[in-house]
Amino acid sequence: MSILLLGASGLAREVLAAGLGEMTDVAGVLDDDPARHGTICGGVPVLGGLDEARRRQDQLLVCVGSGRRRREIVRRLTASGVRSGRYATFVAPGALIGGSSTVGVGAVLLPGAVVTADASVGQHVVVMPGATITHDDRLDDFTTLAAGVSLGGGVHIGEAAYLGMNAAVHPGITVGARATVGMGAAVLHDVPADQTWVGVPARPLSSRTLEALA
Repeated sequence: MSILLLGASGLAREVLAAGLGEMTDVAGVLDDDPARHGTICGGVPVLGGLDEARRRQDQLLVCVGSGRRRREIVRRLTASGVRSGRYATFVAPGALIGGSSTVGVGAVLLPGAVVTADASVGQHVVVMPGATITHDDRLDDFTTLAAGVSLGGGVHIGEAAYLGMNAAVHPGITVGARATVGMGAAVLHDVPADQTWVGVPARPLSSRTLEALA
């Protein structure tokens, strides 16, 4: 069956560059921006808005970098009658998934991503190149790991959380739902939901932290 990418984004172009078109037929891209309709994204045509997804039979892959936005798209399509069975999962050639680990529907794992033993990657999770998920980690739905993120064993990443490039998380830590961890941060303590932590060691972002970074 052919596949439609949802979102004419950098992530869509990365998925196509990583070889999706060599694994299955890519019918095109859907995006709500009318200015993109009729253009080309990563070598495939942008066919129309996201609502076209419910009128077609193709499999779907949400290619939007923001986990919260991915969640909004899935909820919107669910409300219009699109079922979870419509969504594809993309594990790029060069990504390594341990046999005892699981990857949820709609997830995207790009080249160089590593998932070792007994880890759980939720639905519509995005794992960028070079990110490492080690034993017993749990990534809830719609989380995003940017390039080079490293998770120690037993880490829990909450729904729609975002970890920036080269962030590292100590074993056993929880990063709460919708939290943001800045690039290069070293997370040694639990990060509460909806907070932004930055630095080495990572601390909550505050006006004083912003002044220090300026």
